[in-house]
Amino acid sequence: MFHEQRTTVPESPDELLAEYESDLAALVERHGLEHVVDATDVDRDALEALLEGDAADLDLEEAARIQALEDGVREPETVVTMACEHLLMGMSSAVLDVDAVQSELEIELDAKEIQQKIERRAPMSFAEYAHIQHVIVSNMP
Repeated sequence: MFHEQRTTVPESPDELLAEYESDLAALVERHGLEHVVDATDVDRDALEALLEGDAADLDLEEAARIQALEDGVREPETVVTMACEHLLMGMSSAVLDVDAVQSELEIELDAKEIQQKIERRAPMSFAEYAHIQHVIVSNMP
């Protein structure tokens, strides 16, 4: 589950995102598209794209609403909080600041944007989350 603490990641952020997309798509398939649309208020087109392997239109909160459908997973708000807290703890463990994260990021975000997103003061796409997480975990001892 994407909100759990990771100690390893695949070779690339795209592979990490694909892993998460696969997990979320499996949840949608297991619960059924109609049920997921009704239970999460995530846009049907975004869910259909997810089923085709493309989570580009999902934000972190939407991914959390989907993940929260799984038995034993907390409320979506808690999932988002845990995901972001693990990013912060990972930065501490890896001794990274936002400038260091930004220097290794394969997408265009400046250090201020990264900090705002991790601190939940700005919205974060699910792809941004996967890219930021990949940089952080890749640098952990």
